[in-house]
Amino acid sequence: MDHRKTYYKEEFETESHSFVVEGPLSAKALSSFTFDDGLNAFRPPKDQFEAIMEIADLDEGRIIIVRKASHIVGYVTFLHPDPMERWSDGNLPYIMELGAVEISLDYRSFGLGKSLLKLAMQDDYMENYIIITTEYYWHWDLKNSGLDVYAYKELMIGLMASVGFEVFQTNDPEITGHPANTLMARIGSNIKEEHIMAFDKLRFKNRFFI
Repeated sequence: MDHRKTYYKEEFETESHSFVVEGPLSAKALSSFTFDDGLNAFRPPKDQFEAIMEIADLDEGRIIIVRKASHIVGYVTFLHPDPMERWSDGNLPYIMELGAVEISLDYRSFGLGKSLLKLAMQDDYMENYIIITTEYYWHWDLKNSGLDVYAYKELMIGLMASVGFEVFQTNDPEITGHPANTLMARIGSNIKEEHIMAFDKLRFKNRFFI
């Protein structure tokens, strides 16, 4: 599968900040920027910056960023699912995962997460994918948000729904292990019926076995 990537860029201003949302970017382009210390939800910022640069140069990898001048304050990643997860079974080239979306704490009141997702979906080639996102409550910043897990779940569902994601049922133990965990997916307009059937098999893997 030819994973074509088209670059997009948008600029906007608030009363106190000027932001640029752009991507997909290569590792070389990313390396010219600095990475905010508040981007630490998954690993230390230095390590996370290295991780997204590695993703950027994968054939299918996409990194969209939001920056203030040359300083990255948020990002979203797209890539094939982790080989250790069920979603990678069969190495289906049209299955992509929204691996992470993160905004630094100081910049979370400007709608940057939605801006990242909307720019990512401007690329018509995204219609050739089933894009999944697995929402796990242990990744959520409940402390700083002031929300409980169920309110945060609704927040994430609303964010993802703004760009066409829907909630899907699954028997994946990591999803079913807590009622706040959620599987969502965006089914591209070019996806065929057999692709959806293959996705259904992944969602309910081993359902006929005791």
